[in-house]
Amino acid sequence: MTGHSQLHEPLGPSARGARARKLLRRMAERRRGGATRRGAIERAPQRRQVRSRMRKRKAALAISAGMVGLSGAAYAAPALPTAAVGSVALTPPLLRIPASSLRASPSFKQALVEEEGVQDVVYRDIAGLSTVGVGHLVTPADGLRVGDRIGYDRVLSLLDGDLGEAERAVTRLVGDLPLYQHEFDALVDLVYNVGEGNLTPRKSPRLNRAILARDYEAIAGELEYRYAAGQLARGLAYRSERRTRMFTNASYGDVRTASAAAPQPTKA
Repeated sequence: MTGHSQLHEPLGPSARGARARKLLRRMAERRRGGATRRGAIERAPQRRQVRSRMRKRKAALAISAGMVGLSGAAYAAPALPTAAVGSVALTPPLLRIPASSLRASPSFKQALVEEEGVQDVVYRDIAGLSTVGVGHLVTPADGLRVGDRIGYDRVLSLLDGDLGEAERAVTRLVGDLPLYQHEFDALVDLVYNVGEGNLTPRKSPRLNRAILARDYEAIAGELEYRYAAGQLARGLAYRSERRTRMFTNASYGDVRTASAAAPQPTKA
């Protein structure tokens, strides 16, 4: 893929600053303009099915509550099962659906831009590869050389292309395993960060075994890639933690910010 095909330390805070905010504003403008409605349109059938199921569930609960009410006020209306409450809280979607029906969410795109940073001038990364935009590895088809500057519309176009490749790679990776949106986003981040080639059964056997076993907890435990060139990279460690939280808790926030805001223990 042409996104991140190599593990390396993400760009520093300065590269994730003003340029990232400007790109995020441009992304928001595109969403408001309807340029990113494709994913919502493709998910419409699944959402209609979910809404239909929820309406039936509510109707059944209402009937049950009415019947209980007829027998006296001492009886309480039936409570929703825990699983139903949990699934309702996870929106969208309300239930796991095939990865092929999902696309990267706006929340994930924001998290990705924050992690990768934005470079509008082509540069060489630590592996010597020409890179630009949101971690896009330049290809001959891009017609770019080191030192060339691109506009934010081109950055977004390259990002869309790279995300499309990462989304398809996740579908190849998980097969028919259904996913929540936040689980899909975390796996897209994994592919984008380490490259599909590092997620093969030979290179990531435990991840692939967890997918085959449909063991979501075990999958979450295999999302951490903390080393670059054989050395622990703090940036990768932060990103791995963020990715794991995204998969397990639908939490997209920057763990660096959360760590800085956490109260520090007082000395006795």
